[in-house]
Amino acid sequence: MNKVIFLSAALLGAAHATSYPLTLTDDLGRKVTLKAEPMRIVSFLPSDSETLCAIGGCGKLVGVDEYSDFPAQVTKLPKVGNLYQPNIEAVVALRPDIVIVSKYGDLIQPLTNAGITVVAVNPETYEEVFSKTIILGKIINREAQAKALIIQMRRDIAKVEILTKNAAKKPTAYYEIDPTPYTVGPNSFIGVLLTKAGAINIIPASLGDFPKISPELVVKSAPQFIFGMNLAAAKARPGWNTIPAVKLGRVVEDKALDQLLSRPGPRLPQALAGLAKVVHPELFK
Repeated sequence: MNKVIFLSAALLGAAHATSYPLTLTDDLGRKVTLKAEPMRIVSFLPSDSETLCAIGGCGKLVGVDEYSDFPAQVTKLPKVGNLYQPNIEAVVALRPDIVIVSKYGDLIQPLTNAGITVVAVNPETYEEVFSKTIILGKIINREAQAKALIIQMRRDIAKVEILTKNAAKKPTAYYEIDPTPYTVGPNSFIGVLLTKAGAINIIPASLGDFPKISPELVVKSAPQFIFGMNLAAAKARPGWNTIPAVKLGRVVEDKALDQLLSRPGPRLPQALAGLAKVVHPELFK
């Protein structure tokens, strides 16, 4: 713990004001140059909206995607659709200095054609949650606040890890993103949280971070916990009645927890705590 605090303090001390023009490489490999500190921002990712607010940039947001709903301030902002069904006219009308998007969707060209600066910032792995927080901090001239947030996040995560690290048994687990089924590999941010919560992900890293899998793989792997779906849906799938998680009723559908786990941002520690309390309730009595 002392080592974490020492390294975090060193990071914070290295923070400085952003110098503009700022040129960075975004998640699509594009070189993007910001001529000045952006004062009007549109965000198309809930996780980016949360992060911007957590580092003191909420007042810069003038529009968000339809799924951004935390913190409460963003619910009052104009909605501009989503990554796959954007309202380009609404975005242009907001006169943003910059629009922050994902590497998915098809927003770059229409927004660039409209003369708007666009940058893709899309954390997917655990460490990218932190590195992309720094990038957002640099973009809006809040690097010191970004580093302070990371320090607190890592401290809160370490508190949970101390409890789960020495758990007597580590049950196997499967997390489902959607019924396709898409799931999470151990190196995705959700996969890392599963491990830190004291569980063993049944999905091998070789399949990728967010792979589409065969339902038979889950049956064969026989997880002791299933997250991201309800018990009735699990029972309805062929062969799934034999899975220990289904037989023992350890199929966890928690909408609040699922939302936390879908947002690679500032509430990562809360997501981890929620997972850990389900996997190892005995540690939190």
